[in-house]
Amino acid sequence: MDALGRRARAASRVIALAPTSQRNDALVAMAAALRARQAPILAANALDLAEARAAGQTPAFIDRLLLDPARLSAVAEAVASVATLPDPLGRVLATWTQPNGLRFERVATPLGVIAVIFESRPNVTADAGALCLKSGNAAILRAGSDSFRTATEIAAALREGLESAGLPGDAIQLVPTRDRDAVGEILKGLDGSVDVVVPRGGKSLVARVQSDARVPVFAHLDGNCHVYVHAAAELAMAREIVLNAKLRRTGVCGAAETLLVDEACAATHLEPLVTALIEAGCAVRGDARTQAAVARAEAASEADWATEYLDRIIAVKVVAGLDEAIAHIDRYGSHHTDAIVTADAAAAGRFLAETDSAIVLHNASTQFADGGEFGFGAEIGIATGRMHARGPVGVEQLCSFKYRVHGNGQIRP
Repeated sequence: MDALGRRARAASRVIALAPTSQRNDALVAMAAALRARQAPILAANALDLAEARAAGQTPAFIDRLLLDPARLSAVAEAVASVATLPDPLGRVLATWTQPNGLRFERVATPLGVIAVIFESRPNVTADAGALCLKSGNAAILRAGSDSFRTATEIAAALREGLESAGLPGDAIQLVPTRDRDAVGEILKGLDGSVDVVVPRGGKSLVARVQSDARVPVFAHLDGNCHVYVHAAAELAMAREIVLNAKLRRTGVCGAAETLLVDEACAATHLEPLVTALIEAGCAVRGDARTQAAVARAEAASEADWATEYLDRIIAVKVVAGLDEAIAHIDRYGSHHTDAIVTADAAAAGRFLAETDSAIVLHNASTQFADGGEFGFGAEIGIATGRMHARGPVGVEQLCSFKYRVHGNGQIRP
């Protein structure tokens, strides 16, 4: 593992200095290699899927693991789209001149070597590799045992694309073992080679990374996301947003887990929304008001308000108004993604300003919590911390900065 880290560090120096055109050529070549290697990638994925099904994994887990021709094509397209993004390196973030004539520039630079530890989503291999390359970083990728075969084939395609563009294949390395001890070595920093760790996976993985890492971490522990239907919400819009936020893909971190309905519109909105969810195959765990409105709703426990289901289950509660909705989200939420549905601009403004989450939305589904939807091309993860990166982590968030100082002979008195 230490040797792998040293190779990544050496490659990162080459990538950091590579011209924009060469990095972009490599991204296009990586996308082409993913398309050309469709058969072995999907064959490897079929083996991973068979193993997961035999182990009794949930439908949501299987959905996260699954690749088919359409999904693999989307993965390749996402990699190619990263090439079209503006180069984040060398951007002058600020400039100023001191009274002594010294001219200062704050300039974007790569972070260095980024380790990404992920579980069942094989697309993370391609997304992380592409974003690290675009931002001038090297990537060390540690796939979970569930997606190991698929990730290995995808990483081989990425390496092929790098080398065809004249860049070192070691700029994107997949840890070649399922041994869990490899994670521990990464968290120690690989003898100083790793600059930041990004975990993508379940709560236990992220908790371990945040607890044990000796290097900075970009991560979110839970995706306990809310949709708040305000008193001034249009029912038809609320219905479409709630159904999409919960059910488009239940296994993603941006899936809504709790629906809050303002008591001022509960008489007209609560029953239709809950019934629509149930009829779409979603189990509802509601408070007393919700159960009174819809007999098919189950009783919610205190634990339900803080649960990230990642399944076709949602908690529903009637709240007294905007203040209670914000307070509920602050108490039970995970500061990931939360939405308000309303025609009242002032209420929306308060919600967006006062809800302390990485992503807050007005009249839109929480499933837009995705770097691709933000125009980032892809994302390496979602960060809910407040230091350096927050929300979808794209190429700009994978940069640090340095100061360039220009003088004409100044010395300090």
